[in-house]
Amino acid sequence: MFFLFLFISILIKMVSLRAVRPAISCSSSGLESGPSVPLPKVGFVKLPLPLPAQSSSLGLHVGNNARLSLVQATEESAVSVANDRGAVISGQNLRQMATNGKATNIVWHKSSVGKLHRQELLQQKGCVIWITGLSGSGKSTLACALCQALYSRGKLTYILDGDNVRHGLNRDLSFKAEDRAENIRRIGEVAKLFADAGLICIASVISPYRRDRDACRTLLPEGDFIEVFMDVPLQICESRDPKGLYKLARAGKIKGFTGIDDPYEPPLNCELVLPQKGNNYASPCEMAETVISFLEEKGFLQA
Repeated sequence: MFFLFLFISILIKMVSLRAVRPAISCSSSGLESGPSVPLPKVGFVKLPLPLPAQSSSLGLHVGNNARLSLVQATEESAVSVANDRGAVISGQNLRQMATNGKATNIVWHKSSVGKLHRQELLQQKGCVIWITGLSGSGKSTLACALCQALYSRGKLTYILDGDNVRHGLNRDLSFKAEDRAENIRRIGEVAKLFADAGLICIASVISPYRRDRDACRTLLPEGDFIEVFMDVPLQICESRDPKGLYKLARAGKIKGFTGIDDPYEPPLNCELVLPQKGNNYASPCEMAETVISFLEEKGFLQA
């Protein structure tokens, strides 16, 4: 009697196994049936097999290892769809793996604390003040005066000075044209991070080429890049020659020096120009106040 009961139980289980559709996989050789496994409350979706040309747009990679797997769908489940770009869909959150330059398989991870939160904490708005001009035009002097004036108002700033950055981050770069472009690109990216942190970032760098400065501008939201042109004539800058570089360039000991044997391209549509006033120049503090007035007008000194 016991064996009869056991035999009937096995028959019932076999019938229930056949009642469940087998797991389906898709390979290059066609459709294959996997093992018959009971899957409770499994829903089935009938999908037409895409043509090879369509498969990439649907998120399917057609190859020897391609596989369409059966999954159990619940309200809490997260379904991952892998393709050449590695898109991942989880609930309503879409994270896209990307290739950027030489960096591959990267995903941008968002934080629950964003720029607006940091700005509210600091009671200011993050931005980049990009001070450009010839060597000796007073860029670093203005940057320091501006930093001090904003500090006295309780505002948080950081200076990215061209020479200072070359002591560390950009010490592997020369002054050749391609390295100068990379120098500016890196400074622009770091400045963008400071602005995103809610700081007022002051970049003091010659940045002689318009295309490089414009590329940095495009990294930030419109209005957050403030270009300040130190419009000081070459002869004045050369007469100052605070580092003795013009003298070395004139003697041929420095090649590709901006203003001597390499061009400087003045901004065409910058936010602020600090020009010479006859034979007199505004003091660094006066110029700093001009920049601060602009920041106040645009609302950067409040959250």
